[in-house]
Amino acid sequence: MGFLRSLRLQWARHQQRWFGKWHVYLGIIAGAIVAFVGVTGSILVFQDEIDRALNPELFYIMEQEKKMSFDEIIPVIHRRYPDLSFNYIMSDLEERPNRAYQLFNFATEDEYFINPYTGELSGKRLHESSFIHIVTELHRTLLIPAAGRYIVGLATLCLLILTISGLRLWIPQKWKQLKDVLTVKFSAGLKRQNYDWHNVLGFYSAPVVSLLSLTGICFTFSAPVIALLFMLDGRSPQGVAQLLGAKSAYTENANPLPLENIMEIGQQAMPDGRIGGISLPADSLGSYRLDMLGKNPPKNGKREMLIIDQYTGKVLLNSRLDFPESGDAYLGWLAALHYGSFGGRPTQILALIGGLMPLILFVTGFIIWWPRYRKQRRNGKSRPDAPPVPRRLANNQAAVPQQALPAFMANLKKGFRYALWVLLITALMGALYGLISGIIIPPAVFAVIYTAVFVILNFVVALAVWVFNLLFLVPFRKGSRGINRYFALSLSFTIVFLASYLLLMNTGMQIF
Repeated sequence: MGFLRSLRLQWARHQQRWFGKWHVYLGIIAGAIVAFVGVTGSILVFQDEIDRALNPELFYIMEQEKKMSFDEIIPVIHRRYPDLSFNYIMSDLEERPNRAYQLFNFATEDEYFINPYTGELSGKRLHESSFIHIVTELHRTLLIPAAGRYIVGLATLCLLILTISGLRLWIPQKWKQLKDVLTVKFSAGLKRQNYDWHNVLGFYSAPVVSLLSLTGICFTFSAPVIALLFMLDGRSPQGVAQLLGAKSAYTENANPLPLENIMEIGQQAMPDGRIGGISLPADSLGSYRLDMLGKNPPKNGKREMLIIDQYTGKVLLNSRLDFPESGDAYLGWLAALHYGSFGGRPTQILALIGGLMPLILFVTGFIIWWPRYRKQRRNGKSRPDAPPVPRRLANNQAAVPQQALPAFMANLKKGFRYALWVLLITALMGALYGLISGIIIPPAVFAVIYTAVFVILNFVVALAVWVFNLLFLVPFRKGSRGINRYFALSLSFTIVFLASYLLLMNTGMQIF
């Protein structure tokens, strides 16, 4: 009883802090959504294995002597099945000898399975009707057209904030309390055990959950993220669209090169990779896109891309050379980190567990919150005590820089201290995620540079809010010190993370 009484008092103190409020309200608002998204994500960690287990007749074939390459099998398919239309062909990620080639028609959503030894059609399905595709759409959009993608993205952002604020709430006030927040006291009552489980599971899963949420946000808001990456590299934000949309140089009576030649050119451009899939030209101006994989993709997560002119064989895009290294990280490591495939089975298991954590933490957190909420209702309060409302600036203080400057500089200094801690923790989170597989540097650097991207995007928002406050609120004595503080903290975070980004991306080392 004594512990629970002190727990309530401690909670009340946390309720007065902004991070406590964010943790409570975001958990209530977004908890159910991130729990659902996390569970579906856990299923997708092993999506290939599940799909093959549910449809063995489609994926598995009898191993024979010689497997045909893409350039050899495509003419065979056209001869045998002249009505079969497809625009993408891919092999099994691990190149197992008993796996079928997969063909896709993106216009009709048809997916075909071809025996790589004989060229025979071994199966067909409508891709969007498969179990894994349905789970994928639930994970990405909740099956809500248009808005669902952004609902999931914002909920995932809430999950990242919940993780950060939860870590702040987890920090014990005294070092001698460290053991209590790292372990579960099984001899205590159920309420205490539930509280301990919430703390302990949240702490130990934080590295994985933070990386899963960060990469998920990057998937959802890919357009501004990629545009900012190119801008930070001194390029036009439209550069990526121009590169990916590169066209072949068509002239009258021009003859396309044989696919064999295209594949040879691709292999010469990236001799340390292999061709995992080929997108065929859609028309006379279309180009070949070769999806290149590392020699051991589950272990390093490396995926790269080549776009080649179908007539001249000119390499129009080499992602290794034409993308900034941060863009290379997006292409090669984003999905691998999100699904845990970069480190093989160990990191996949971590990603599976990380996906289940939002559900577990939502349930345990709700069990902590609900009795307190009911008690506050009985005491005449419909919700937890609101945080103190920022006092309005009296006498138009913000309009006088000499008076506002000391407070601004104090917040800026405090922000630098916070930012350095967050930078260190961010790198540590990425490193811990890959530690079990021995891959430490790329996940750590990825975490830092993509956190930097969102820190910069946040600064753009903070700047807009600050300018609005200065121009439209302060003259009418409605300005808020909270906005000034938000801008100062955002500025300090941006300076620290932008400097880290530029330093990491200009070391001359090939991190990704």
